[in-house]
Amino acid sequence: MRRLDARGASYLLAAIAFVVAWVILCWPWLSGSVTIPFDAKAHFQAQVEFLARAIHSGQSPFWNHNVFAGSPQVADPQSLIFSPAILLALLSPAPSFRMVDAFVLLHLLAAGFAVIMFFKDRGWHPAGGLLAALVFAFGASASWRVQHIGQIESLAFFAIAFWLTARMLQRNSAWAGIFAGLSAGLMVLKPDQVAMLGGYVLIGMVVAHWIAGGWPAIRGSLLPAALASVAGLAVIAVPLLWTWLFAEATTRPEISLGVATSGSLHPASLLTAFIGDLFGAKDPKVEFWGPYLNPNWVKDLALSQNMAQVYMGALPMLLLIAPGLTRGWLWDKAVRPLTLLFLFMVLYALGRYTPLFEAAYDYMPGVKMFRRPADATFLIGALGAVLSGYVLHRMLTAENISFSRDLTIGGAIVLAIVLGAVLLSRSEGHLADAWKPVAMALAWFGAAAVLLFVLQRWRGALGPIAAVVLVTGVVASDLGANNGPNESTALSPDLYDVLRPKTHNQTIALIKQLTAQPAGSPRRDRVELLGMGFEWPNAGMVHGFDHTLGYNPLRLEDFSEAVGTGDGIARPADRKFTPLFPSYHSRLANLLGLRYIASPVPIEQVDRTLHDGDLKLLARTKQGYVYENPHALPRVQFVGGWALADFESMKLSGRWPDTDPEQAVLLDTEPPVAAPEGPVSVRADVKLVRYRNTEVEIEVTAPVAGFVVLNDIWHPWWRAQVDGVETEILRANVLFRAVQVPAGTHKVNFSFQPLAGAIAELEARISPKEPEDTLPLPPSVDRNEPQVVTSTGEEPFLAGLSPTVRDTLGLGPVHRDPATRSSTASAQVFGESEAH
Repeated sequence: MRRLDARGASYLLAAIAFVVAWVILCWPWLSGSVTIPFDAKAHFQAQVEFLARAIHSGQSPFWNHNVFAGSPQVADPQSLIFSPAILLALLSPAPSFRMVDAFVLLHLLAAGFAVIMFFKDRGWHPAGGLLAALVFAFGASASWRVQHIGQIESLAFFAIAFWLTARMLQRNSAWAGIFAGLSAGLMVLKPDQVAMLGGYVLIGMVVAHWIAGGWPAIRGSLLPAALASVAGLAVIAVPLLWTWLFAEATTRPEISLGVATSGSLHPASLLTAFIGDLFGAKDPKVEFWGPYLNPNWVKDLALSQNMAQVYMGALPMLLLIAPGLTRGWLWDKAVRPLTLLFLFMVLYALGRYTPLFEAAYDYMPGVKMFRRPADATFLIGALGAVLSGYVLHRMLTAENISFSRDLTIGGAIVLAIVLGAVLLSRSEGHLADAWKPVAMALAWFGAAAVLLFVLQRWRGALGPIAAVVLVTGVVASDLGANNGPNESTALSPDLYDVLRPKTHNQTIALIKQLTAQPAGSPRRDRVELLGMGFEWPNAGMVHGFDHTLGYNPLRLEDFSEAVGTGDGIARPADRKFTPLFPSYHSRLANLLGLRYIASPVPIEQVDRTLHDGDLKLLARTKQGYVYENPHALPRVQFVGGWALADFESMKLSGRWPDTDPEQAVLLDTEPPVAAPEGPVSVRADVKLVRYRNTEVEIEVTAPVAGFVVLNDIWHPWWRAQVDGVETEILRANVLFRAVQVPAGTHKVNFSFQPLAGAIAELEARISPKEPEDTLPLPPSVDRNEPQVVTSTGEEPFLAGLSPTVRDTLGLGPVHRDPATRSSTASAQVFGESEAH
């Protein structure tokens, strides 16, 4: 009992030491003096702000109208809706930078505790558990890529699932299985490559346990494993259905092999495992000279300099070499599967430089969905942490063994690697830049060697407490010096002031003032922040205005093809025009309601097709120019007429039918209630009564039947009602929504229903409806001129293509047979032969 109490006290001390080290290493962010930059702010801070603003205003966060003319936020794996971020959003209506940074860093704290518990369950030395926790939380990509909040979350839940899966297998525990499944489910709720690879590690652990233990191991763990699977599926089933359907409709449902391997880890980057800042990634005085940005290296690799950093600390690397390799402890039965998985992750991360990744791309489910094999560096750090901690455990518990020979071999290997790095820097002409990090690396490896010598020489006299204190001091200092705050992970919060809800930014203040509308106005003008900087595209999510573009790798393909979007629009040169959106003075810009454009340069330098009077310069702010498009249409309109159009052809050709969008709405299918095709000039009273994330209420009073057009992007998960009766939402004007309404005063409600919508979409994919064998006959009357309908008592009839649409599509004039009321042009459109 005394031994058990002593071991428990030692692990409690290890946990306390880890907390102390966590606070010290994270203090620059916790204090608010620096903030996690780049994606953590430009993307994820905006996501958290949107989530909090929606919740505290009594709205659903499931649809986001602030970017890309609308996006299914509930299906976006980076929205943070299904993550602990929901707790942060509940706590504050406007989470500060400091709060979000603390939230991210708390994930690393939780991950470290899980690793310590993994060691405790096995009775391994607490100093080994502490070492593994420190390296897991602050080594390799866990530190250098902390700005990728989604991946940090996945890594943290991987640590928890790793511990609980091991406990499930060790104890055949049903409860451990349930919680392991829940943790694994939370890990993959944000389906990134870290989650995918983490899932394969968990599967590998189970398979290795079954192989090693045979049928008794399989029989004993079968129920817990089944419970884990059920729990995990219960967590992920609906969210992953949403994400899958969303991804299928985006610009990148699958990544080609060439694109994926452009994110390979260059073999030279493995030198950073021994020399933390060899290439100058951390030192602002040194221009990064390693792979990816250096033209002397391979030119078609696409990684940021921080993505190639795999430094885990001198002590862990020395342990892996000596005595891990020299004594074969990495091949012990207890960790052999982890060693194999560690080697797999190294080869996977190297991507194109080994044949393994191409085989994985072809045969491993999920690999084709992600673009950077270098994301495996997260798992390299995680598994390397556990392995080095295990070797330290073996070293501290071994008796009557001298490690002098092992340390000598390890020192020789480290010196050889360092010499290779020096020769490489000399050949690249950067010896002057490399000498300082090389000297620091030698110093840290020297300190690690001394620590190992002390631990093995006096391990009996020192005891667990002294070992924990020494490991904490050396490893935390090493990781703090080499992986601490730098220009990739810590910048001034003032650089991201535009993302503060109470920002004093002049341009944001002006845009918020310009876009404000009185209650009931049919207008809800959109804005384009053209090349204002990396942190600007998602500012609308923070401040509540609607941006035509945004910053997100996942965007609905229909919108991207029509409007021309990329992942972001940090520079003016990033604006790509399309055939359908060739200019800011275009029909699609007007339909979008794109009324205000902010640019750091005169707009004519970006859109060279503009003429005098197309846009109006409103103001010159400190950040740039603000223009008005006076032709932008309201968000909601009443349109009396309609015309049939081929939207796919229009996106390719950029040719619009010669119709007035205020007199005829373009549809890709005939309306459900038969109505004569052609333009109708009508005045109606339209009010946008209520506009919220997932609910839009419109009131319309019109003397004739027609269409209420909502210039938000069409999506199959939206539903509509007219006076409480469900009606079909028509795809209108290529991208938008329309519903038919009769004459009189009516209320039109749009509601976003992702569950019902996703189920209906899935059913349609599984059992698609057969097209009808017959088509309605077109009318015998041409309607070339706008018509004004004053009575709804006429018998409705279906219409064929209008002459303007036929001309646009190049179908030629119509030739009608009065007897059969058939149309050659209509036959051509619907695929019928002239003979028929």
